[in-house]
Amino acid sequence: MSNMDIVLGIDIGGTNTAFGFVDREGMIIAEAAMETNASDGVEEFVSRLHRHIEDLRLDLPPSHQLRGIGIGAPNANYYRGTVEKAVNLNWGKIVDFKGLIRRYYDLPVAITNDANIAAIGEMLFGNARGMKHFLVITVGTGLGSSIVVDGRVLYGYSGFAGEIGHSTVDPEGRPCRCGKKGCLETYVSATGLIKTALTLLTERQEPSPLKVMSRHEITAEKIHEWAKAGDILSLEAFDRTARILGMKLADAVAHTSPEAIFIVGGMAKSGDLLLKPTRRYMEDFLFTAYKGTVKLMLSGMKTGKSAILGAAALIWGELEHQKLY
Repeated sequence: MSNMDIVLGIDIGGTNTAFGFVDREGMIIAEAAMETNASDGVEEFVSRLHRHIEDLRLDLPPSHQLRGIGIGAPNANYYRGTVEKAVNLNWGKIVDFKGLIRRYYDLPVAITNDANIAAIGEMLFGNARGMKHFLVITVGTGLGSSIVVDGRVLYGYSGFAGEIGHSTVDPEGRPCRCGKKGCLETYVSATGLIKTALTLLTERQEPSPLKVMSRHEITAEKIHEWAKAGDILSLEAFDRTARILGMKLADAVAHTSPEAIFIVGGMAKSGDLLLKPTRRYMEDFLFTAYKGTVKLMLSGMKTGKSAILGAAALIWGELEHQKLY
């Protein structure tokens, strides 16, 4: 029987960690998840992750060959293989995560942040196939981003290029967990949408189902639900969010002139509630030379699978680039 070449893709989140074995065509052969337990130390986390991976591996055909491991993690530095100052993980300031994984696996390992993982996955398995210049914006609890130029993720000098979520909307604006004020992600994210809705509730007199809910009951999902039902305040919350996002995307276009911008993550599920006004505002704010040149799109990867596929795409790319496969 011929060998089945696969890689392992790992996506580390503050709440859950997903992982799966993926072949060269982007088929997930087996996958599983575990709780991250963010309060655990990193060595305990890696030991527990290794046990879960090996348990899953028992179900694979004996002929499989594990070629490498790709990892997406918060604040991961591609150059150094480290996770640095991840605010939602109790791992300390700088962790040699690549080194910890290689204690268990003598294989090529590559790591980068979740937005870069999404971009690499989009290039290999999604709607960015054939594109060389595009952006990925991940909108969930926060806002991440990745810049692809000439078919390669832009890491910059420090390894942390592309942090559009921490560009400034208002220098005296909402406090951000990064320590700054008025960062884009404090306005354009699930958390930002909720804050905008709460602001509107104090500013506006129109009736709204949000007004009979407590502050703690108002979620991005509820705002989405009521906006779809036509609630004026919920629609306005989306519109204000889209205006800010469109403005900052227009700035990003001026820096990179991409062919497309992909919106992924939890808030992408809002579809046209977010995309349609964002596209309109982006065009309004664009410098004339860029008008009509940039597509605003959703991910082409399977919902719920993009992180594992992106991590797998990262290491497949490394193996091919280094001629290890």
